[in-house]
Amino acid sequence: MKTYLFKSTLIAEVLLIVLLSSCQNKVDDYAYEMIDLSHSYSGETLYWVTATPFQLDTVFKGFTDKGYFYCANDFRTAEHGGTHIDAPIHFNEQGQSVDEIPLYRLVGAAIKIDVSANALEDQDYLISIEDIKNWENTHQKMIPDQSIVLFETGYSKFYPDAIAYMGTDQRGEDAVKELHFPGLSKEAAQWLVENRNIASVGIDTPSIDYGQSSLFESHVILLGQNIPAFENLTQLNKLPEDGFSITALPMKIEEGSGAPVRVIAKVKV
Repeated sequence: MKTYLFKSTLIAEVLLIVLLSSCQNKVDDYAYEMIDLSHSYSGETLYWVTATPFQLDTVFKGFTDKGYFYCANDFRTAEHGGTHIDAPIHFNEQGQSVDEIPLYRLVGAAIKIDVSANALEDQDYLISIEDIKNWENTHQKMIPDQSIVLFETGYSKFYPDAIAYMGTDQRGEDAVKELHFPGLSKEAAQWLVENRNIASVGIDTPSIDYGQSSLFESHVILLGQNIPAFENLTQLNKLPEDGFSITALPMKIEEGSGAPVRVIAKVKV
């Protein structure tokens, strides 16, 4: 009798766990929306003016002589283009490569700082310390520790129009001086490093530094502290300013200075 009761209780507990797990999944499905913050890779993908653009070559597409359908491609891409990650080693000799970045810098709670009202009026807008403090004053709290901080400039709506998005559709070294788009000021980058404990940053422009930067000081400051950056994000306008999470998993390239990344936001509804 005792054995029978023990088995019955154990079975009931297992069934309860399964039921609760199932209910939790359903609750999550109804309570959260998943938003893709990534541009697709194609012939329209925008790259830095000196980088190798994306190329997809068909190896085979069709029915084989054995009667089944088969499709396979080769692709070529620079590390830094489209929606991608800048690993710390990109601007930090001792920095982490893509495969070495800790997962807590890629997955976790996030906030959004919306500067689009100013950035859309000024193609060379520099996100300031004041912009960051305005977010904190509005939300009556400091940026939480280990947050992923996203900056919305509004420029993703121009993608893939290179002239509107980047300031030029020219390619090569001579085109660098023609780049115009907003970015994070070196002062704001330094303030974040010195005053807040953030996991990573992201922006909906081609670079965390603004287009006319020649020294890439925000890269040097942030990546110098092993804080990676996500660039060429999209759909940030669909995010709230607080209370969501990010999953940003790049292609795990050993010794990579960057990589394509799929960035997903989980937003409570």
